[in-house]
This record gives sequence, C-alpha cells and structure tokens, in this order.
Amino acid sequence: MYLEDIQISSEKTIENIVIEKDEMLDFARKYNPVRIHTDEEYAKETRFGGLIAAGMMSFLSVWAQYVPMDFAGEDLVAGKSTAVEWLRPVYAGDVLRGVAAVTGLSFRNEHNGLMTLTIDVYNQYDAKVLTSVVESVVKRRPKN
Repeated sequence: MYLEDIQISSEKTIENIVIEKDEMLDFARKYNPVRIHTDEEYAKETRFGGLIAAGMMSFLSVWAQYVPMDFAGEDLVAGKSTAVEWLRPVYAGDVLRGVAAVTGLSFRNEHNGLMTLTIDVYNQYDAKVLTSVVESVVKRRPKN
C-alpha cells in the first residue's frame, strides 16, 4: 500500500504468541546470555522470582506476527529505526498480543516517505509489557 493510502490511527491486532521456555532459553543463550535469562536457580532469587525472557525476544516474537500483515505490504522499502521500551517482565508461558497503530506519516521525496508505527504489547492479564516505535520507508504513489 502506497504511503498516500495509509491513514494515521489505522490499527491492526496482532495474533497471540505463547512464550515457550525452550525457545526463551535458546534465544537468551545465543543473543543475550545474562543470568536472569539463562540461570533458573539464580533467577529464582531475584525480584522477578524466575527466568524472564530477553526483551528483544519478547518484541521479536510479536514483530514476527506483525510482518505478514504490515500496513505497507509490498510497498515497504525498508526499516529505518526501532525503539523498544520494556515495561514489565515476560515469563515462560506468557501469552502476548499486540496492537499496531500508524502514528505518523511523512513525505521524504517523490519516491518514498516514512510511516511511524507504534506497537503496544500486552500479556494475558492485559498488562502492557512493552511498547515499540518503528519507522519504515514506504513507497509513494508514482506520478504520471
């Protein structure tokens, strides 16, 4: 969808994703090997009371559900930036769901512009666990 066809405040609900313990541990061991994500005995003694998912895993799990339904579709050129704020811990077995909303549009040149997307992610208790702001480069409608 060309940038001109996307509307601010458009929303999409992102399907639920269950955070599986084995995947959580595999991700942490490979990409974020800190004890709170990899050492169960240590994690039990922290204020979290157990292992928590690496923040990027929580975000990327929901992001993977969003990508196939991206607002821009085939007119997405590339990502520009992503900012993530983690608000609450995510545990093995948590069910995450997201709400993606277009929160900004701007024209850069005759070929493309920027779409700003805010994704809020909630757990099964409807507590917001993270929020992300993503900027993507999107094609503009060709001029005749």
